[in-house]
Amino acid sequence: MILENKIKLANLPTKIEKLDKLSKELGKNIYIKRDDQTGTEVSGNKVRKLEFSVKEALDNDCDYLITCGGIQSNHARATAAVAAKLGMGSFLVLRGKEDNELEGNYFFDKLLGARIKFITPEEYSNNRAQIMENIKNELSKEGHRAYIIPEGASNGVGSLGYYNAMLEILEQQKQMGIKFDAIACSVGSGGTYSGLYYGNKVTGNDATVYGINITGDREYFLDVVESLLHELIKYTGQEISINRDAIDIVDGYPGLGYAISRPEEIEFIKHIAQLEGIILDPVYTGKAMYGLVQEIKKGTFDRHDNILFIHTGGIFGWNTAQRSMIEL
Repeated sequence: MILENKIKLANLPTKIEKLDKLSKELGKNIYIKRDDQTGTEVSGNKVRKLEFSVKEALDNDCDYLITCGGIQSNHARATAAVAAKLGMGSFLVLRGKEDNELEGNYFFDKLLGARIKFITPEEYSNNRAQIMENIKNELSKEGHRAYIIPEGASNGVGSLGYYNAMLEILEQQKQMGIKFDAIACSVGSGGTYSGLYYGNKVTGNDATVYGINITGDREYFLDVVESLLHELIKYTGQEISINRDAIDIVDGYPGLGYAISRPEEIEFIKHIAQLEGIILDPVYTGKAMYGLVQEIKKGTFDRHDNILFIHTGGIFGWNTAQRSMIEL
């Protein structure tokens, strides 16, 4: 089976907890799946994807991993950690400037021995794929065989990680004696959402899978998800009907932009930390759960009883500017 073609990197299954006090506040049963606890150096949702992507790299006799992201990319840090663990090299293409303060994920990238190339936002948007191909060619001249992992490991093979996660959720809800009728996650590159959506459809589960985009807009991610679903089908051979109108991307919560925080988002993260003892990150889960709560208050989730939010990690991504916004 295609889902068995992976390497074990994550601590699975991750637990599901009910957020009792938040549930009482909102009048809904709110649960959280702790994918922030998949590991430490390889914590968060990215490791589920890397279990499949890196297995494909190893199957192709590769000894180097190349990937890309923002300077505080959780995925880039996880890739560097996996490479070090497996005795591979890592080369990260990061959007930003080299004179940024050495903190958070960038600090860990360096600590883990990754080679790093910084590029401008324009280069990242328009040329990152070619830049990574050029690095692959240069590494080949050094005698290495490199494997390119796209942003967030969000391609067909990476998205298998969250198809697998959906199977895990279905088993856990049986054990818990409940039925999640809504499952929500942040959407930054699309792979987590696409895997969950595909798993939900291919198993005949009738939950609604919601993605809350923290960058871009709904139309952009409809294109991304549609493309990833077609890639998933190629890997699994299991067809699903793909209807753009049935892809539930909840728009309106990127705020000021990727990794830029608003005071109300930071205050919400502080509220959840003190209410439930759970720390969200300011780039992904903080914005997405803020959006989920706002939509619940608006009535968007009135037809749902049991809502599961995927905590995809990111605690290392806090930077000085975001921390300075919190009054302790």
